[in-house]
Amino acid sequence: MRKLWYLFVVLAIVMLASPAFAQQAGSTAAPQGNWSLPIGCGIGMGLAAGLAGMGQGRVAGSVAESLARNPGARPGINLALFLGLAFIESLVLFTFVLLFALYLRG
Repeated sequence: MRKLWYLFVVLAIVMLASPAFAQQAGSTAAPQGNWSLPIGCGIGMGLAAGLAGMGQGRVAGSVAESLARNPGARPGINLALFLGLAFIESLVLFTFVLLFALYLRG
């Protein structure tokens, strides 16, 4: 419960501090551009890579457990392991390609 409280405090500080960086009316400062797309692409790629890493860890843990239970099934388990890891990694690569295309289009 205490960690949740800290999260709310940090979010409140971030939300209250953002108007401090707002541009004043009539200012002659140069426009900075739109940063929402690159930041969104970075967050999306980070989520995809992080969740894929968690999935690969679970796959490797399950493989180690199954090999400990039945060492004779090693060839079939290795095939399933490499196939599963390739599919998980391909999802991250597809996410990278789609985010890159979105970034170039936007």
